[in-house]
Amino acid sequence: MVTRNLATLADPDADRITVDGRPVPPPEARHYLLLNKPRGYVTTLSDPRGRPVVADLVDVDARVYPVGRLDWDVEGALLLTNDGALTHRLLHPRYGLPRVYEAEVAGRVAPGALARWRHGAVLDDGPAKPLAVELVRAGVDGSRLRLTFAEGRKHEVKRYCEALGHPVVRLRRVAFGPVALGALAPGASRRLTPRELSLLRAAVADHAGGRGDR
Repeated sequence: MVTRNLATLADPDADRITVDGRPVPPPEARHYLLLNKPRGYVTTLSDPRGRPVVADLVDVDARVYPVGRLDWDVEGALLLTNDGALTHRLLHPRYGLPRVYEAEVAGRVAPGALARWRHGAVLDDGPAKPLAVELVRAGVDGSRLRLTFAEGRKHEVKRYCEALGHPVVRLRRVAFGPVALGALAPGASRRLTPRELSLLRAAVADHAGGRGDR
């Protein structure tokens, strides 16, 4: 029994811990999910306007929260978890976690224009520059590009494409960090694999001699 030493460590799985004679509840189990968010869903747990929310699409015995946001008309990879500490790191700009998007844009983007797309543009909240740009398809009336950004700025991909003269017609996020959407069907969800979770944690770990709080 510990009465005064607040620094004493305990193992919640092995030790019986009580406060004033009452057992302390065990820690909540952690859940890590990947959802293929469809268009028309709001990235919240509830909506005062009664719109469909992403919480309606996952079936888990815990209250899980979206990691960041996708606009109601944006599809694709959305992580949900009840691990608040990991969520904070995944969204922190210090780690620059890459987000990969496939954007259907209006107009024809010629291969020769890719240098301009990779150069960056100045948006109303400052310069923006993708980590990578790939032309997937160039049509007469529309083109498809794969763009990788390391920031989670509001509407960044849409505003970037607009600044380059090609408004977004459809936008889908296909990867969040090391977790790829793959063949997951729209509206479906799955648990992250142990490897995916390990890679996520490694991507936002503070290693000795690496990036840390400044």
